Amino acid sequence: MRLCRHGTAYGAKVKIPPFARAAFPCLAKPRRLRYAGAMLLQTDSLALIGNTPLMRLTGPSQETGCDIFAKCEFANPGASVKDRAALFIVNDAEEKGLLKPGGTIVEGTAGNTGIGLALVANAKGYKSIIVMPETQSREKMDTLRALGAELVTVPAAPYSNPGHFVHTSRRIAEETENAVWANQFDNIANRKAHIVGTAEEIWTQMEGRIDGFTCAAGTGGTIAGVGLGLKAKDEAITIALSDPYGAALFNYYAHGELKAEGSSVAEGIGQGRITANLEGAPIDTQFRISDEEGLYWVRRLLAEEGLCMGLSSGINVAGAVALAKQLGPGKRVATILCDTGFRYLSTLYNRQWLESKGLTVFPWLAQTV
Repeated sequence: MRLCRHGTAYGAKVKIPPFARAAFPCLAKPRRLRYAGAMLLQTDSLALIGNTPLMRLTGPSQETGCDIFAKCEFANPGASVKDRAALFIVNDAEEKGLLKPGGTIVEGTAGNTGIGLALVANAKGYKSIIVMPETQSREKMDTLRALGAELVTVPAAPYSNPGHFVHTSRRIAEETENAVWANQFDNIANRKAHIVGTAEEIWTQMEGRIDGFTCAAGTGGTIAGVGLGLKAKDEAITIALSDPYGAALFNYYAHGELKAEGSSVAEGIGQGRITANLEGAPIDTQFRISDEEGLYWVRRLLAEEGLCMGLSSGINVAGAVALAKQLGPGKRVATILCDTGFRYLSTLYNRQWLESKGLTVFPWLAQTV
């Protein structure tokens, strides 16, 4: 028998004492306690990665007549879903003998994978060099420096440009002694983290009752991994891509052509090619989500649910709403809350920045200087 920290068995019916029933009528009926997992004592920080909470989002659920659930990936030590891929990539490099004691992990990233890798590197005794486009949020850069990573910023450039942050990180890894290039876009250890981790957790937390899953794609590891993992459980589960404008995947899955239209200010999502992680991704349907749609849900999540999220999470929730409406009332849909809005205080939560991008200013920011 498994016990919670108060000694109550998981799934056990709880007997409410008479005095408690009298004082609190809502306790009159027998209740069955349900826990997602035991509250365990961990002895190292890497064990804290994964097994994140799943919560039902009230507003999106009410709007669609469905149950929309979100995986709270901001609960990871590095406050993002990318911690999962970071740990699997480093473990994979160790198992293959590519990463030696005292070595260096090099990666090109929009920020969150770099933060995850820096934390994993610290916990395992490695150094980290992180290459980022200079257009990413100041908060991510400050966080990486605070974690002790060596930060290299480069001008934003298309993937075809040799100066692109991914190509720059590869060259640095090749030129650095005892270094490994994480290569999150084409290293399928990224996808594996979600096949054996995220998908299994969602399936268990939703008790196998799930009709659809959606999220955006950056590397493609999350949507491909969760999609493959859930499809292995139930082929009938609908996997949907929620693609921002400026990315090419919507047209690829809808029409077979990698073609980008429009633009987006979202960080860490939006892809113009089929990465190794995206190969074989079981995408059933796709939605194109505008920044304004994503910001609408960012505002509502904060104002109604008390969740401070970034734009990628807002785009995911907008996609979940679209998928729920497509599937019909009564369905159960899951998505990912990728990271925390505290990474974007200088952008999404800054009136001047929003105005400069032509985006709607949150009502409570309208009077700020």
